[in-house]
Amino acid sequence: MAATDRREAWPELRSNFPLDSMRSLARRAEWRPLGITADQLDRPKVAIVNTSNDLAACFAHLDGIVSVLKEELRALGILPLEIRTSAPSDFITSVGRAGRYVLPARDLITNDIEVMVEGAQLDGMICLSSCDKTTPAHLMAAGRLNVPTVVIPCGYQHSGLAADGGADIEEVFLRASYHSIRGGDQAEMEAMADTAIRGPGVCAGLATANSMHMIAEVLGLAVSGAAPVRANSERMWDSVRRSAAALAHALRHDVRPRDIITADAVRDAVTVMLSVGASVNTIKHLQAIAVEAGLDVDVWEAFRSRGRTVPLLASIRPNGPHLVEDLEDAGGAATVLRELAPLLHPDRPTVTGQSLAERLEAAAPADGTVIRGLGDPYSTRPSIVVLRGSLAETGSVSKRPIPDPGPYTFTGPARIVHSREEGIQAVAEGRIRAGDVVVLRGVGLEGGPGMGFVSGLIFALEGAGLAGRVGFVTDGQYSGLANSGVMVGEVSPEAATGGAIGLLADGDPIAIDLEAGSIDVLVDPSVLAARPPFRQPERPADHHEAHDAGPVGYLDLYRSAVQPLACGAVLCPRPGAGPGACPAEPERPAS
Repeated sequence: MAATDRREAWPELRSNFPLDSMRSLARRAEWRPLGITADQLDRPKVAIVNTSNDLAACFAHLDGIVSVLKEELRALGILPLEIRTSAPSDFITSVGRAGRYVLPARDLITNDIEVMVEGAQLDGMICLSSCDKTTPAHLMAAGRLNVPTVVIPCGYQHSGLAADGGADIEEVFLRASYHSIRGGDQAEMEAMADTAIRGPGVCAGLATANSMHMIAEVLGLAVSGAAPVRANSERMWDSVRRSAAALAHALRHDVRPRDIITADAVRDAVTVMLSVGASVNTIKHLQAIAVEAGLDVDVWEAFRSRGRTVPLLASIRPNGPHLVEDLEDAGGAATVLRELAPLLHPDRPTVTGQSLAERLEAAAPADGTVIRGLGDPYSTRPSIVVLRGSLAETGSVSKRPIPDPGPYTFTGPARIVHSREEGIQAVAEGRIRAGDVVVLRGVGLEGGPGMGFVSGLIFALEGAGLAGRVGFVTDGQYSGLANSGVMVGEVSPEAATGGAIGLLADGDPIAIDLEAGSIDVLVDPSVLAARPPFRQPERPADHHEAHDAGPVGYLDLYRSAVQPLACGAVLCPRPGAGPGACPAEPERPAS
């Protein structure tokens, strides 16, 4: 096809500069050594957003996807240009600074994409989504930049659990946590670690990565049948090829992410996540996606209110007995959507040009075992509970197992610690007793900064025989594997920004009611208000922490720019977006 004919085949492209301009000629000079010929210069120029690196199995197969995707896009008359971004792995890049880099990396990826795609004025992007933070970052960037975009969920790893009944990475994480506290057979643990992961891809369970892969499909920016999917399977490769065609459609018809990521789409994603007992991280990620897409949607309240009406249709590890392979084989996100159709918005569009209703017509019905119908759910009790009250005015969250044996309420005196290590020491010394509510504070978005993982303290409580016999409250975050007893995380406002959790004193009674969705400190508000403001105590450096990175590092910048969880923990506010323009935090204490 001649260059002039190609211009007629595509709509006007922002990447096509006047041929005699400095930008056009400089770009021609830079690209010619890369093998890009003159007749390719007026094609749609699309970023393949690759998050490949050598740090984890999650990313090991992405370069192979890029080569196939380039061929598919070129055959469609598109010029693909691969770009790279940051990409954390929760199990690898959580070592430095006690895990505080992991959540902030989500927004770093989003900004990486903006710099590369906007800086080069590319016409669209196709994003290879793998580990936990890459998918929300890709969806956030899509909402922010609003150029034609398709997200490809790149699949989950083959695990020892699925292969021969051994362990998967989640089992290694859980048992290794106990092992580090209790001790045991080191050789047995090493053998488990050596055989847990049998191939590339994300963790083999319905944790954050597979939950977010499903969200990409539910929102409509991924093709139907894309999630969950085995990495490097024929189904994944079919999704890759169909994704290239979907991007060509979006470019030709000017289909943009904000046409797809609507308030109805976000609420549908909430419904699906509740119906499968997904990761609690989907709350803040969906809120961030909504904010970046310019939507006034309170995702926290949507989880809170819909949790009382959306039944649980699937029960997948780590929340239940079935494997993610079972979920895929039973139809995955497409079948769950089909069964939830009466609760959804079927007329909304997707990136392929189909409506959601048209997608549902082609989906397989529920098998009644792995995925159930609305009339025969696993449970009507929510597996994700959003709580609010005097201790968490803007929100907090609890993850529940399925089936849920309770308890559902807990009242006890606060026992306050300010780091995971301090809490583990208190457990070891017997200072935490049955009936207490352990409060780990000052580890939130700003207090961390970056909301590091505190699961080690929960595992220590379980190891001491206190699971279900103490409550647990934190403004940090913990793994969905830790879901026994009454535990509440991501309390907001956090201690560092003036929240009530920072005003607690040892012995203050705390009442948690998962049925009512409430969490309160039973102290007169005037007494709380009269207390001095929270001050972050000095924490001894974790032995894994890097030495001082200099006067200003990324986490310092993150602390100064991060917005509250009610805004999805995005960096800097988006005017006119977010729930009620994102509720203001209480006035901060003087430094």
